Amino acid sequence: MSINVTLFAQMLVFGLLVWFTMSFVWPLIRGAMEEREKTISDGLAAAEKGQDDLKQAGEEAGKIVEEARNQARDILSKASSRANGIVDEARSEGEAEKRKRLDSAESELEVEINRARDELRQQVATIAIAGAEKILSREIDESAHRDLLDRLAAKL
Repeated sequence: MSINVTLFAQMLVFGLLVWFTMSFVWPLIRGAMEEREKTISDGLAAAEKGQDDLKQAGEEAGKIVEEARNQARDILSKASSRANGIVDEARSEGEAEKRKRLDSAESELEVEINRARDELRQQVATIAIAGAEKILSREIDESAHRDLLDRLAAKL
């Protein structure tokens, strides 16, 4: 055999191999590659969408946290103003109670002073009668002079 026949046979086998590969093997490989490319591009798109969703969720969470902080500030402000109101109310009630007790004590003191004056007047009248009896060495008509002594005690 000559080199030409071998060369032609090898070329023919190589051509058949290329034709078989292009016809049967290459479409399967190309389909698998396209499917893999589509899967990768879908995965990348899903990852980008996930990142966008994550960013958006982070912004929404920040808004919710800020809103919760504002509500907490409002609640604290209202509680503080209510506490101040309660303190002021208790203070005014305490002042009213203090005034009431002072007025009551003053009226009781006034009653006690008047009672002590009356007792003092009676004791002065009794002492004056006893002194007058001793000075005059006779009995003084107590009923006749009571009016005079009452007027004297009233002046005291």
